[in-house]
Amino acid sequence: MWMSTSVSLWPAGEPASRADPLRLAAAAYLARFTGPSRAHTESDLRIFLAWCAERGVDPLAAGRAQVELYVRWMQEIRRLKPSTVSRRMSVVAGFYRTCVIDGMLEHSPAEHVRRPPVPAESPTLGLTHLQLEALLSAARDSGNPYDFALVCLLGLLGLRIFEACGANIEDLGGGRATGPLLLNRYGSRMDRQAATRRLAALAQTSRMRMPRLHPHMLRHTFVTTMLDAGVDLRDVQIAARHADPARRRGTTGPATSSTGTRTTSSPPTWPPAPDRPLGRQDHPSRQPLITRPCRIAGVA
Repeated sequence: MWMSTSVSLWPAGEPASRADPLRLAAAAYLARFTGPSRAHTESDLRIFLAWCAERGVDPLAAGRAQVELYVRWMQEIRRLKPSTVSRRMSVVAGFYRTCVIDGMLEHSPAEHVRRPPVPAESPTLGLTHLQLEALLSAARDSGNPYDFALVCLLGLLGLRIFEACGANIEDLGGGRATGPLLLNRYGSRMDRQAATRRLAALAQTSRMRMPRLHPHMLRHTFVTTMLDAGVDLRDVQIAARHADPARRRGTTGPATSSTGTRTTSSPPTWPPAPDRPLGRQDHPSRQPLITRPCRIAGVA
């Protein structure tokens, strides 16, 4: 077949001239990425190629009309959010751009395809400081030791979910043990779906009313909490490992939580910036308990 939904490099030892043109084009595009970025890009590209295969469309012979139909399929049939549609279209546009660069196509069929507008401000709502503390308490009291580790990694360290799930015990140093830092109930490495289920379970047992939790909400809480505490935007960018400070545009002021209240309604989790006068509420004795050192899943 000229088409396969499985995108992979051609077998070792096979000359590039004998490789399927589509596989060669996909391999050339994916070679521009490494690590988790490559895995996520490959996943989005697989979806487009699978869509083409189901409709008998050759991706290397597709026109703008077919790519427009793919966008409409994501919007009207799959009902995906504008940010997801825009991200997947960025992958498709990058794939065709690479084909043009390599001389496989004369022009990109995705060049003039309209993408849905994405709001400048992040639509993800974070937790208030009190909600975060309540979630930490619920995770600490949970019978699953990995619950507390998961909330700490996402909410206190601001890790992305794939970074938290991909972390190993040996990454912490000390040489006490090896293997994944987070495990699911079957004893294997925790994935995004398992992490989302654990957060939902913690929200049910929490002493406070919680919104529908997902992993990225805790990362957003990490960023807004630092900004509320007066941390410089550049320092927040470095802590969150953002390549572009514009990624945090729209959150430079006090954030609005999922309950519709400003997150500054409770004392800041972190001490204020040095250039702001200290008030009574900033005294160390009034700081939340979550600033104390903690052990994660039995690992020092």
